[in-house]
Amino acid sequence: MKRVLAVALVALVAAGAASAGPLPSAGTPNLTTVLLPQLLAPPLAPQQLTFAQLQPVWQAAGAAYGVPWSVLAAINKVESNFGRNMGPSSAGAVGWMQFMPDTWARWGVDADGDGIADPWNAQDAIYSAARYLAATGGTSDIAGAVFAYNHAQWYVDEVLQLAQQYANGGVDFSTALDGAQQQLDVAKQAVLDANARVLDANAVVTSLQVRENALLAEADRAQLFSDRLDTQKLATIVDVRLRSAQADADARRAELRSAQDALAAARVSAAGASFAPGTSSLLGAPSYSNGYVFPVAGGAGVVSVGHTHHDYPAADIAAPEGTQLYALSDGAVQQAWSVPSGNCGIGFTIATTDGLTWTYCHMAYLEPAVVEGAQLTAGQPVGLVGHTGHADGPHLHLQLQPATAYPQDEPWFQSFAGTAFTWSDAVQSHAAAAPVFAVVGGSAEPAPRALDSASGPVIYFTATGA
Repeated sequence: MKRVLAVALVALVAAGAASAGPLPSAGTPNLTTVLLPQLLAPPLAPQQLTFAQLQPVWQAAGAAYGVPWSVLAAINKVESNFGRNMGPSSAGAVGWMQFMPDTWARWGVDADGDGIADPWNAQDAIYSAARYLAATGGTSDIAGAVFAYNHAQWYVDEVLQLAQQYANGGVDFSTALDGAQQQLDVAKQAVLDANARVLDANAVVTSLQVRENALLAEADRAQLFSDRLDTQKLATIVDVRLRSAQADADARRAELRSAQDALAAARVSAAGASFAPGTSSLLGAPSYSNGYVFPVAGGAGVVSVGHTHHDYPAADIAAPEGTQLYALSDGAVQQAWSVPSGNCGIGFTIATTDGLTWTYCHMAYLEPAVVEGAQLTAGQPVGLVGHTGHADGPHLHLQLQPATAYPQDEPWFQSFAGTAFTWSDAVQSHAAAAPVFAVVGGSAEPAPRALDSASGPVIYFTATGA
């Protein structure tokens, strides 16, 4: 990534700085650019600014270029979470407002007057975004300008809805939204960490139990009494270690239960905020359509899927590790495994009320309610995205059981395109045509290696079921 940016990333030495002269016009892009190696990567100590500190910057930049400050705030939130996630993104976008390097070269502004237009500087980046919005018609058609910022209708809808919330609620709304997000993020990470410790502890117990059983069996087969005693002594030593490992596993399971309770509380706390327009994807709320729920939360900005699978009908739905997963419809759990099994890893199979059977694979964590025979409702949390089993990166592997058709061809699945997820192959072709800014989360993950038939209880990773 750095090598690519070293070639592509340029930044403006501004002709006019905010404190030294007039701001550059929105009518004409920059002409003079120079390479600035110090901007090829984030600074060692990125700026940390609160909503209250950023609001005057959004307001001043909006007034300078004739665009609503609340739209700048919403873009800042969606693109970098107010500077908490500034990239470089997988597409190469950088900084507070996630500019692509060539776009920054044309529209970057040195707003703080230090002689450098720096995308990692909040003031420079926000003024540059305001300038670009104005250049693309934002003074008269803000929706069209936001579409130019990121060529996706879901993005326009989310930004404008969120902007309305900031315009109406200001600091109070931002504080509530940030608090709900952070509580959810911390709680989900705690569950992931605790579950990983449980899996590790259980693996130690299993290994020691197998060793002890083998020694006891060997002792029973011993011909000489002395050999039997020696082997029984070894078994006793292993048994001491086993009891200690079992106690540790019990402690780890207690930690997981506490983390699960905290996550449940965080979900309840975030539920109210998720009803505010523009916030549902930020808070990982379920997306509903005609009685179905898209199984992966997060929205089209972070969730992507290709129209086809690498070797048989299935959908690899890419999303960040720990993203919330939901039951896609009402149904009964046929089988579930909370410990990684075969190629599928952690997962479960659900028979839905439409007569189909679906399998979820590669999960990092399975909710305790998802057990054989359980009745699930559409939108019920079932686990978190991971990459257990045979997986090259975090994603949900979703397939019909047996895998006779692509999930992507189902009308309910297609109804979520552009809202709950982005077509990754469509994004790639569109980006080649005329990208301006990075489509948030729109890059496709590398295709997983071909999967062999699973050694798990129900999953068959070939079209024939072999």
